[in-house]
Amino acid sequence: MLRARVITALILAGAFIATLLLASFPLQALIFCLVATGGAWEWSNLVGLRAPVLRLLFTLMLPAFCYGFWLHADFLEGDPIAVVRPYLAVSALLWSAMLVGLKYYRGGRWLWRHAIVRALMGWAVLSATWLAVVVCLVLDNGPLVLFLLILSVAAADIGAYFAGRQFGHHALAVAISPAKTWEGFWGGMLSVAGLGVLVWYNLPVTYSHLDLGSLMALGLATAGASVVGDLTVSLLKREAGLKDSGSLLPGHGGLLDRLDSICGAAPVFALGLLLVGY
Repeated sequence: MLRARVITALILAGAFIATLLLASFPLQALIFCLVATGGAWEWSNLVGLRAPVLRLLFTLMLPAFCYGFWLHADFLEGDPIAVVRPYLAVSALLWSAMLVGLKYYRGGRWLWRHAIVRALMGWAVLSATWLAVVVCLVLDNGPLVLFLLILSVAAADIGAYFAGRQFGHHALAVAISPAKTWEGFWGGMLSVAGLGVLVWYNLPVTYSHLDLGSLMALGLATAGASVVGDLTVSLLKREAGLKDSGSLLPGHGGLLDRLDSICGAAPVFALGLLLVGY
């Protein structure tokens, strides 16, 4: 299992880096839309859809939303940042509100049991993630910015894994994901804080206006949002009676099992970059 997990991770990392280095911006947007669409196919399981036709109809709504955002923001010739900023703000606000949903999960189960609620969440979460990713790509040094987003999420995940294994005793959300601990959470935050210091220390002169405090706040907010995204998908999997969202990725489960943290982190990261004046 560990061998399969490592091999899959290396293949995904290679494909991601190749996309950032070799693909044009429109092609990058299309590729990441296809990834989000794959996540939508798996999300249809969380909705409770079983008939292939219904799952396909649910899935095809996702690229339609992405295309709508693409046209609305006019990413190639318009001023997309001004157009999408409100959408990023709403998405970040909803992820903040999801903290309440996670805290009072047991009392709110009547809400999560409604298929329409889970369906709307899927379309909103995945389309907002795609939008945030594309916003990162249109910023200066866009591929590097997006790489930093993924690196921040990975640092939070790796730090949480090792700190949780070594020191974990206090459950973070036992009713949703029993294996996660507060010690793991703080280990992930510490890892991202270290990454923030490293990034700030190596910033080019052109970004000297970005102070350490701003970058630390951005990194920690991104790491916290990644945990909320992870727990949210875990909550929905629990309601659907699923351990994994799928089996596409050997050793990892489904595609959505790798996207869940990014779904929470991406809108917060993209909005945060705009707020700190990147």
